[in-house]
Amino acid sequence: MVEARGKHDTRYSRQDLANGTPAGGKLSNVGSMDYFEKLDGFIRENHVECQHIRFGKPCRSVGEAAAAANAGEDDFVKNVCMTGSSGELIVAIVKGEDRASRTRVGKALGVQRPEMASPEAMLEKSGYPAGGIPSFGYSAKFLMDERVMEREFVYSGGGSEDALVKISPRELLKWNKAIVARIRD
Repeated sequence: MVEARGKHDTRYSRQDLANGTPAGGKLSNVGSMDYFEKLDGFIRENHVECQHIRFGKPCRSVGEAAAAANAGEDDFVKNVCMTGSSGELIVAIVKGEDRASRTRVGKALGVQRPEMASPEAMLEKSGYPAGGIPSFGYSAKFLMDERVMEREFVYSGGGSEDALVKISPRELLKWNKAIVARIRD
């Protein structure tokens, strides 16, 4: 079963949001809330122009995700999470077939070469588990490889292993304020 939501879906009422149901940019501690719902709340509250899709089964590779979305593998990006010397989260967004270069990420930010983030650090710093981390919606230093900007739209992590977000790179930049640079190997 595929559940898709666009920018005009009104699943939550304003009263629900006021009573603590998933809210937009104010999300900080959602406790036992489903990660899909957490991102969905951000998308709705902030009117992000995208399609948030849930497949009902995990997509653990670009190939599995492409098959589930009936899309080409070149339509996918991955969010490579790193940590800087001060422990800040750095997210390098590259096309699915590319590898992020830690050296280039460091140079683009003017900092030492960052370390790869552990799954625990990813969850703690982004609020989302490894395998579902979205390209926006939380505090981090975002970088986007210039090749991502060549696409009309991309699929990115949707908050959980069984979800994706379909979004234009321009809309993505609006929400993550990424530095666009060559960060792939």
